[in-house]
Amino acid sequence: MPRSRSGHLRRNRAHARRPDATRTVIDGLSARTLAEIARLELDRNYLAPGDVGVAVRIWKAHRRRPLSVLWREDELGGPHWDCCGDPREARELLGTVMGALSPRGARELRRVVSRLDGDV
Repeated sequence: MPRSRSGHLRRNRAHARRPDATRTVIDGLSARTLAEIARLELDRNYLAPGDVGVAVRIWKAHRRRPLSVLWREDELGGPHWDCCGDPREARELLGTVMGALSPRGARELRRVVSRLDGDV
């Protein structure tokens, strides 16, 4: 019987570990921090796989809006928050995740979020 190539075996084993999980990809984070976030998303009951990436995307889209639109949404509420996610809840989730990460991971995520906040 011919021997299977090791790369083929490793590829199948990697997919068998987390077949239905969503991979979180956030620009500016190391693979180590992304792996830590993936572990948190699996371990914590308030997170689902991919939640942190979605929260970053929602907060990023919210912060890119013009200031006049942000003021109006602040007073009246956002028209798409029910379907697309509340940016305030997304930012709060990011703060919670930063508190749950290791110091190194929290520092990396804090750097990404502070760029979105406009602090840098």
